Amino acid sequence: MSAANAAPITATDSLSQALKANIIPNQEYLLQGSVLDSAVEVLLHRLRGLCDNVDAGPETFNDQEVCFSLRDPNQQAAPLMLRVRKALDVRDMPYQLRYIGQPDLGDKNRPTVVRSSLDIACNGMLLEFLNELGCRIEFEYSVKGYMFRKGRMKITVAKVFKISQSSMTPEPISQSYLVELSVLAPQGQDAIAEDMRAFADQLRPLVHLDKIDYKRLGHMSVT
Repeated sequence: MSAANAAPITATDSLSQALKANIIPNQEYLLQGSVLDSAVEVLLHRLRGLCDNVDAGPETFNDQEVCFSLRDPNQQAAPLMLRVRKALDVRDMPYQLRYIGQPDLGDKNRPTVVRSSLDIACNGMLLEFLNELGCRIEFEYSVKGYMFRKGRMKITVAKVFKISQSSMTPEPISQSYLVELSVLAPQGQDAIAEDMRAFADQLRPLVHLDKIDYKRLGHMSVT
């Protein structure tokens, strides 16, 4: 077949090929920890020395996140949870719609939490669209902090604030910062978890990054 007679490759074709090749980053590898307010500057200094773009310094962010749920009318399935994040410090940034699946608890020896994750950039009509779908707001909060990069790894150090309707000033929920080490990768990239563990070890004893025991948290919520 000549090039003139060949069918054009569409965006749908490219997406289908990517799905078949398992190259879409739909898995999140995650480690989490916390550091007290009094020790956060020491941790930031340590990260500046370990991460990329040392001269430029870390990126800063100030975001608001709203968690929505879409419930099964027949109550036969667990609610679908969707998260919408908006930058408060950059006006023209698109909304980010994110789906996070349940963590894979099959391999106890895996160094990190692994869960499905899909991110989509959306315009300002997103909130109205979710309301029309029947989604309802479960909770919302704001986060302000710093983001570092080390190769494919993303490290965030963020203060989490409670949004109160009665107060115009967000209130911090604790006297510590949430620290997250994450990588988005296609399925079958489990070797990255070992790299994350090695990097997390370099941050001790300033912060202990580990995978969350979701089974234990579920048991605690029941009791």
